[in-house]
Amino acid sequence: MAEISIDAPGKKNLRQQEAELDARASLLDQSTDIDTRESIRIIGRGMKLLRYFWGRFTIKYIMMWGALAAPVMLLPWPVKIIIDHVVLDKPLEEAKNYPVFIRPLIEYMYGYTPWEILVTLVGIAVFMVITIGAFAPESNDTVEAGMEEGHDVATKTDNKVHGGHSFAGGIWGYFEFLLNMRLTQSVNHTLRAQLFEKIKSLPVTTLEDQRIGDAVYRVMYDTPSINYIFYEVINRPLMSTTVFLMAMFTMLSAYPNAPEVVWFAFALFPVYFVLTLPFSRIMRRRGQASRAAGTITTSTIEEGMDNVLAVQSLGGNKQESERFDADSGDSFTRYRHVVLVYIVIGQLMGLAHTLIITAVFFFISSKVITGEMTPGDYGALFFYFAWMRGPATSFSRLWIELQENVAGMRRVFALMDLPSEEDMGSRELPYIQRGVSMRGVGLVYPDGRRALTEINLEANVGQIVALVGPTGAGKTSLAYLIPRFRVASEGEVLIDDVDVNDVTMSSLRSQVTYVFQETQLFSDSIFDNIRFGKPEATLEEVQKVARIAGAHDFVSKLPDGYDTKLGTTSSKLSVGQKQRIAIARGLLRDSRILILDEPTSALDPETEEFLVSSLHEAARDRLVIIIAHRLSTISHADKIVFLEEGHIMEQGSHRELMAREGGHYRNFVNLQTRSG
Repeated sequence: MAEISIDAPGKKNLRQQEAELDARASLLDQSTDIDTRESIRIIGRGMKLLRYFWGRFTIKYIMMWGALAAPVMLLPWPVKIIIDHVVLDKPLEEAKNYPVFIRPLIEYMYGYTPWEILVTLVGIAVFMVITIGAFAPESNDTVEAGMEEGHDVATKTDNKVHGGHSFAGGIWGYFEFLLNMRLTQSVNHTLRAQLFEKIKSLPVTTLEDQRIGDAVYRVMYDTPSINYIFYEVINRPLMSTTVFLMAMFTMLSAYPNAPEVVWFAFALFPVYFVLTLPFSRIMRRRGQASRAAGTITTSTIEEGMDNVLAVQSLGGNKQESERFDADSGDSFTRYRHVVLVYIVIGQLMGLAHTLIITAVFFFISSKVITGEMTPGDYGALFFYFAWMRGPATSFSRLWIELQENVAGMRRVFALMDLPSEEDMGSRELPYIQRGVSMRGVGLVYPDGRRALTEINLEANVGQIVALVGPTGAGKTSLAYLIPRFRVASEGEVLIDDVDVNDVTMSSLRSQVTYVFQETQLFSDSIFDNIRFGKPEATLEEVQKVARIAGAHDFVSKLPDGYDTKLGTTSSKLSVGQKQRIAIARGLLRDSRILILDEPTSALDPETEEFLVSSLHEAARDRLVIIIAHRLSTISHADKIVFLEEGHIMEQGSHRELMAREGGHYRNFVNLQTRSG
């Protein structure tokens, strides 16, 4: 359906606003406007999860069919019996217009008084209430569970994760509800786990472009869309068709001369479908915009909490509150657009339903007035029209309701389809004996910027090699090539003369440990944080590396020592203390190559001197590569590699490089000395 937008001069139309939303929500996912063919493909892809749960799904389907079949086939006939043979006191022997499966009950009660008929029906009703529920308008004849929710995608989809439902009550409904709830949670957990594993497998360079809030929103709030697709694509067409046919054949078996009621109900299918189909693309776009706005709000919360100290120190509380208010308000506005589409569709369908049910009313009433049918027949026919109308409504709304959930599934699959960190090689890297060598290595970023040019380097086990140079010289980019966080555009990166591109990722990174400049600790104990890369490590081993990193003394003074939970006390640790814990974690892994990115940037001079001397001890049986600016850290290195604008300008020891008149490293040191 075409969208018409009349905008004031200079004002962005709805499509431009949504494009800006997509750009703010994710740098990696911009192709959000999909057509019908892509929508069908996404639905089919989501249904592939059925292969993991076909057994439980089949049982759920059978129980759902039973919950719907019982009231369709049985519910109106006791009412008809009571009206015609208890209230109006007609003999059961004269009973007519009953389906064949009710005839045995009628014949069983031949000769019963109205009171005996009523008692018999009450006994049957009690049994049915206990087994499948009451199924009366004033009774809660379903079993379900859900939390209170708002009108935003986040809280509504949370019920899709944990909710359960049964069309029956009683014992039947209870067991179907339990099965449904566990199946729902299992399906969503499977997709969430797959998406989480995918995120962990993305290259470091891709993760740098992915907003954390966006990834969290997709894992938490977009994945529940699978539950709607998983159930409805199979359940609703089959159940709607089955219920419609059961109601139709049951009614026709009792009223073969009233096929018009069936045709009136059947007319709802094409009418509803024609009314809803034009809204398909609008619903997909409104659903995408709503989720993009929710993503932005989540990212705003995450970024605000992560940078709360900067916000407070710069007096930005008001500015941050205004940013959150704007994003949160926009999120609710975008969801209201989704609700508006549903309101328009509902009104159109309501109008069509009113016209058709009016025709049904006149048709059935005329039959009763002329004496062709009894008052009991009036109720039974309207009952079956309602049961045929329900499937028609449900089936016709399926496609339009799928479109909102397709928007969520598209976002999940878009992230899952990003290229994983490629395991380029198939060889297992042998135990490293010699070290790293680079021959004519160059690196160009995906956006075309060149980071490294003609890098030639030898770094051997037993050495401390310092990468030095001004900001932006390419030090981190060079270090990233060794564990293959980035892949060289030219040349060869070799470990013991084996190209890193030829070995498996696991064998490479099992022998290379990278301690990043940004300290990354988990909300767990200090003990578990240090042994994260070596879970089997003992307390003695943890304490040993903590001493080397200069962390043991301050950890021992904490009330809980190594059992201190960082989830509640990390804010009480200084940046330097956190950095020492991260360094200890890297040392414990006992890998053959240890890369430390600015390891002493937050350390006091005494701790720095202790760490540097300890690293010499650690470098006896490994290669230690340090990225650093501080002269006190780099001057004791066995080899200093000075980079500038992506080129290696000089290599050698501190003494050798300082002896070069006008040398790059010497000028770098002199600048530091004069600044000091």
